[in-house]
Amino acid sequence: MIHFSGIAKQHGPQILFRDASFQILPGSRSGLVGPNGAGKTSIFRLIMGEEEFDAGEITKARNIVCGYFSQDVGAMSGRSALAEVMSASGDVMELGEQIAQMEADMCQPMEEDEMADLLTRYGNIQAAFEHRGGYDLESRAQIILTGLGIGPESYNHPVETFSGGWKMRIALAKILSINPDVLLLDEPTNHLDVESIIWLEEWLQNSFTGALLMTSHDREFMNRVVNRIVEVANRTITTYSGNYDFYLREREIRREQLLASHRRQQEMLAKEEDFIARFAARASHASQVQSRIKKIDKIERIEIPPEQRNIKFDFAEPPRSGDDVVKLDVLGKVWSLPDGGAKSVFGGVTGVIRRTEKIAVVGVNGAGKSTFLKVLAGQAEPSTGSMNLGANVCPGYFSQHAMDILQPQKTVLETVQDAMPQAHLGTLRNLCAAFLFQGDDIYKRIDKLSGGEKSRVVLATMLVQPLNLLILDEPTNHLDIQSRETLLNALQNFSGTVVLVSHDRHFLRRLVNRVFEIDHGQMRIYNGSYEYYLEKSGREHCAA
Repeated sequence: MIHFSGIAKQHGPQILFRDASFQILPGSRSGLVGPNGAGKTSIFRLIMGEEEFDAGEITKARNIVCGYFSQDVGAMSGRSALAEVMSASGDVMELGEQIAQMEADMCQPMEEDEMADLLTRYGNIQAAFEHRGGYDLESRAQIILTGLGIGPESYNHPVETFSGGWKMRIALAKILSINPDVLLLDEPTNHLDVESIIWLEEWLQNSFTGALLMTSHDREFMNRVVNRIVEVANRTITTYSGNYDFYLREREIRREQLLASHRRQQEMLAKEEDFIARFAARASHASQVQSRIKKIDKIERIEIPPEQRNIKFDFAEPPRSGDDVVKLDVLGKVWSLPDGGAKSVFGGVTGVIRRTEKIAVVGVNGAGKSTFLKVLAGQAEPSTGSMNLGANVCPGYFSQHAMDILQPQKTVLETVQDAMPQAHLGTLRNLCAAFLFQGDDIYKRIDKLSGGEKSRVVLATMLVQPLNLLILDEPTNHLDIQSRETLLNALQNFSGTVVLVSHDRHFLRRLVNRVFEIDHGQMRIYNGSYEYYLEKSGREHCAA
């Protein structure tokens, strides 16, 4: 369907690809991976014709339809949510209008040849209309919106009344509803809760028949959806036949083989160069020396690509808290509504959070998970009941809006220095380097950073504080898979207590040993792992 052949692409002095080739085949399911800045977004933009390549060739099958979901959703206004989704299929709706007009024309008298021509065109357009799902466009748009968490009661709400995260869902629904031949998804799970992620998995597996190329920071989502990995790294593109876990294993095997080949080549070159150095001045060996010089000049040197940088850190050993970290007694929260009414978020929560526990707070989107964490962190007052911290408890709070409290005009170094005012410059540089801010990166202003970079700054400032209760609201949202794994390992080794909200199921499976579920204003407590919660709550489909 789409073939990249010998593609070269350069942004200024940075070379993204040299002689890179790969293909997207009908029905294939591919995950696009690689370090930040390697060129993943450029792959999408090259396919869509939004960027030009410097050399090589990109060929596409005739009349294929590509759908591209990116994090830049653009402006949305003037339509309902359902109408906005259907607007993406304007060309399909136009085909439907043409079909209606042709059917009307068929009722009029005309010459036999003219009728035959009309019937041919009618058949072609009807086939295209059916291929693009024109007959069930509205029902498909409704199914997709509902699956992404926007139910029938919200179909007709003006799109401008939705928040940024919900607009991202509408934008995703638009791309899914056009039923493209090639679907390009750039981080589709970023603003989805677990239920919506599971729905999207099932839709891609069971309802979508086209080819898929996607990036995702959600390891479990990637493993379940794709069966091929396309790696963009080291100025080339490499394909692996398997899911993300297979790719990690195979990449390590290939690297070990490359290192072994490089070692053998270096040993051979050393011997040849030693021979040349020893006998270069001897006339009797002149032909042999020249022969070996020509030989080593023709050898293609094996290059060892640099290893991808990862965050490397552990939380500082926190002061020991009491065994009972937080006591909850009939805790509840009610929000006042603009019309004078009230909405109960959760209520009747009674229990104890104990030292070293790793607790996940779960529930559907809008259930009140973030509100519960705010109350726990002292950022919001409970409406009923009480919450008491235990002895020597030092809480730290990472919220979905933690990045908003960073001072935009300050640099990375200044921000970290504010958290460690007594530290030497060398200590500050080491801490910044642990979070991948090296060299001149530490002088970047906060307002120039990406979402992932800002998240790393906030985590760095938390790291240096003596905290023994970490309250984390979606800490992985802007982190790539490698950074999520490093944070996971750090939290597993953290000797304090953790309460978190996350839609990363791999993260939850590996970390938590207790689950608090908020459901219709009530909280149920499961004293076991995330798998235990899935089994006992009847939500095993989340683990399917």
